[in-house]
Amino acid sequence: MVWVGTNAVKVGRVLVGETDPLDSTPGSIRGDFCLEKGRNMIHASDAVDSAEKEVALWFNESELCCFERSDDK
Repeated sequence: MVWVGTNAVKVGRVLVGETDPLDSTPGSIRGDFCLEKGRNMIHASDAVDSAEKEVALWFNESELCCFERSDDK
């Protein structure tokens, strides 16, 4: 999944949780479902630059869609 928007990387990291599940808050994906640092069940980019590279690794341009937010009009 690719998320876009204001602070998408930062907000995504909060939702996913810290790399070490023991440091993740309850309610985050890693905080609730991960047991070991080396066996994370989810990945989230740590910066916009790395996100752009990682998106290119896993998705074709045709798999990404552009949209116009209704509140931007």
